[in-house]
Amino acid sequence: MENQTFLSSEEKTKKSLPSKREEKNPFKPTPAFISASWAALFIGMVAYCVGLWNAGMELNEKGYYFTILLFGLFSVVSVQKSVRDRMEGIPVTDIYYGISWFTTIASVLLLVVGLWKAELELSEKGFYGMSFALSLFASVAVQKNTRDLHGLKNQEA
Repeated sequence: MENQTFLSSEEKTKKSLPSKREEKNPFKPTPAFISASWAALFIGMVAYCVGLWNAGMELNEKGYYFTILLFGLFSVVSVQKSVRDRMEGIPVTDIYYGISWFTTIASVLLLVVGLWKAELELSEKGFYGMSFALSLFASVAVQKNTRDLHGLKNQEA
């Protein structure tokens, strides 16, 4: 009882409210989401590539599927960038925006057609499709997180 101090209601209010410096930005991606995004990208890409490495197909077929993965990853990052640029008022030409979407759709269609025609087990086809989809989604999330963190760093500077 001797060491107790009593605060007025005004002092309690001042202590409970975070200062401007302590406020958390609701748009800043959490470390957990950043880690999950990178992990999903790594898992998707590695699984896809390990599947290709162990596949009993010709080298040119493996090259086709690997190129489709790279093409798809680049395309979805380009879509994410152009959509985000437009949202932030950064000029993006309609042709670049359209090409970004076209190449994304083309990469997915090329994978679907390639798997449709491939002489693979249905489970293998599903594996490639799911690891491809995981990789594309994760690359969008990684790009978004990178851009968000960079934008927040510029705001604070």
